[in-house]
Amino acid sequence: MDLKNYPGDAFPLGATWTGKGVNFAVYALNASKVEVCLFKTVKDEMEYAKITMQERTHEIWHTFIPDIGPGQLYGFRVHGAYDPANGQRFNPNKLLIDPYAKAIAGPIEWHDSLFGYEVGSRDEDLSFSETDSAPYLPKCVVVDPNFDWEGDTQLKLPYTETIIYETHVRGFTMLHPEIPENIRGTYAGISHPVTIQYLKDLGITTIELMPVHHFLADRHLKENGLTNYWGYNTIGFFAPEVKYSSSGVLGEQVSEFKQMVKDLHKAGIEVILDVVYNHTAEGNQMGPTISFKGVDNEAYYRLVDDNKRFYMDYTGTGNTLNANLPSVLRLIMDSLRYWITEMHVDGFRFDLAATLARELHEVNRLSAFFDIIHQDPVISQVKLIAEPWDIGEGGYQVGKFPPGWGEWNGKYRDCVRDYWRGADSTLAEFASRFTGSSDLYRDELRRPTASVNFITAHDGFTLNDLVSYNEKHNDANGEGNNDGESHNRSWNCGAEGPTDDDAINELRERQKRNFLTTLFLSQGVPMLVSGDEISRTQQGNNNAYCQDNEISWTNWEQADKELLEFTRKLIEFRQKHPAFRRRRWFRGTAVKEGGLEDIAWFNTYGAQMSDEDWNSGYAKSLAVFMNGKALRSRYRDGVPIIDDNFYIIFNAHHEPLDYTLPPDDYGKDWQLVLDTCDNFIGQGDKYTAGDTIKVDGRSVVVLHHPVMH
Repeated sequence: MDLKNYPGDAFPLGATWTGKGVNFAVYALNASKVEVCLFKTVKDEMEYAKITMQERTHEIWHTFIPDIGPGQLYGFRVHGAYDPANGQRFNPNKLLIDPYAKAIAGPIEWHDSLFGYEVGSRDEDLSFSETDSAPYLPKCVVVDPNFDWEGDTQLKLPYTETIIYETHVRGFTMLHPEIPENIRGTYAGISHPVTIQYLKDLGITTIELMPVHHFLADRHLKENGLTNYWGYNTIGFFAPEVKYSSSGVLGEQVSEFKQMVKDLHKAGIEVILDVVYNHTAEGNQMGPTISFKGVDNEAYYRLVDDNKRFYMDYTGTGNTLNANLPSVLRLIMDSLRYWITEMHVDGFRFDLAATLARELHEVNRLSAFFDIIHQDPVISQVKLIAEPWDIGEGGYQVGKFPPGWGEWNGKYRDCVRDYWRGADSTLAEFASRFTGSSDLYRDELRRPTASVNFITAHDGFTLNDLVSYNEKHNDANGEGNNDGESHNRSWNCGAEGPTDDDAINELRERQKRNFLTTLFLSQGVPMLVSGDEISRTQQGNNNAYCQDNEISWTNWEQADKELLEFTRKLIEFRQKHPAFRRRRWFRGTAVKEGGLEDIAWFNTYGAQMSDEDWNSGYAKSLAVFMNGKALRSRYRDGVPIIDDNFYIIFNAHHEPLDYTLPPDDYGKDWQLVLDTCDNFIGQGDKYTAGDTIKVDGRSVVVLHHPVMH
């Protein structure tokens, strides 16, 4: 079928509805011809129209087709050399997803035709497939960008006030009895009043959604009855994942996502996206040809220099996007700006961010990626958080990202886990992690809020499983329990998995409270994993990436309500007291306010810690004095703030220990406000300077001394 078409414009890239028709533009540097293919329904096995793009500007192919609009299904066919040994994999028999598609119609239907080569051929990927893949590839959807935001903008909450809640769109609401069944596991489920009220009551300020960019479930997983539940397998960097939409209407996932953001913003809750710009779902040389690989393989991926048939793999997924190339940098920046300006999200957490910093092979923090981020007037103004590692050589980059970035502090996680399980460690490192990890961030002119502190994340044990299992139990993944991390720094408290032993169960509950208390009283930005506050379990599975079922979903009917209430009070306590969320570093020296240090560390005898105390190889206990009058911080309106003084006692020893309170120079009257052994947050017993307080084994005690404000 012939349709009228006109030259159109090279920008913006992708499919753009103008009200009179649709402009199509795609970057394909090495292509010889590009065709736009139009479809009437998602089940069509072939296009009803094929339009050759006649115009090419700055390596961008473009055309304008009048009289089509939102809901139109399309894809590309790209012609060029098929020469895998030299990095070129053009094959016009393969329908391709637009790299800039704003919506994708549905999941992929795995079939041999989706591969650019003949599956099973002795020549492997050097062979050439002539089978049309159109019947099996999900089609792109032209969207209507109009939406009534009602004046909505990003919330821009300060990091010092931020409580991050990492969650999964589907898993969070799939089993929630108070959410209508037809919207469970969707964007609408996240924005339902029940969900929002739960987040507000808990004290969450910022929800971090695991990947919502359109992704694929790997073929081998589908064939084994599993799926890519986590979503770290992106194929559409502009398109919200369609299976999280409740409507089933083409393109409606975009407006439903926007409505979710708007509803959360109305409740004062930010939205951060976990984004995967380091690789795509096309895998290595044996992977499918469904988008970038067929549009222009060389122009998007990092290829091995001396044999471009193969891909550099810093991610463990088979390929790595080449962020050194202008076309890829533009793709990433355009995607980020789109999600900020059009979808109103408040920030991003970058998966395997060290990969984006690699100039050639080595990680280079001054790479073009960071230069462009920092000068961009839109992207630089939202929250930017790095997972500061990848699997390549030199990929562990905790503490080495530039100013303006937050980082998942893996050293915090490891140190705090080791401390509470009783592993050999030094108190000096624990103190550093508790006070914001100045050893990692201070010399870089960064602040304590550069450290995003976490005990658990989606990858690994849940908090409940961290104190219930010594070993991973990943048999359900179908890999013989060989997948997932083997060194978890976990401790089962005396029995592997569920037990009827009351003493072990009591200890596990106390350990959960110890971890949560340490997390929310530490300087930096706390991140809580969805469900940890209600003792969610994965039955010891520490790599549930392929489990879209009860293993991964939050079971609300079995919620640990006591731990939920403790967590709620703990977050409220943190938000009430700026002493636990300072903007600036402790100095450890005397300040004008009362002549006291802003922070001081004490041993069990009430004396300040000596070098010997700090460096004892297997240390289990210490106490810290925090001077609330020495905050040296201001609210945004310029009003100086001070806080009360606090004395926090950490006892990781298995038996009770007596702690002598410091001299009255540090405060004469103290009151117990938190005790993890007794599951207590409130107003408790009173003490005076020099008193001895017995602190139960494996517990935290917090004392409060009021200060005249």
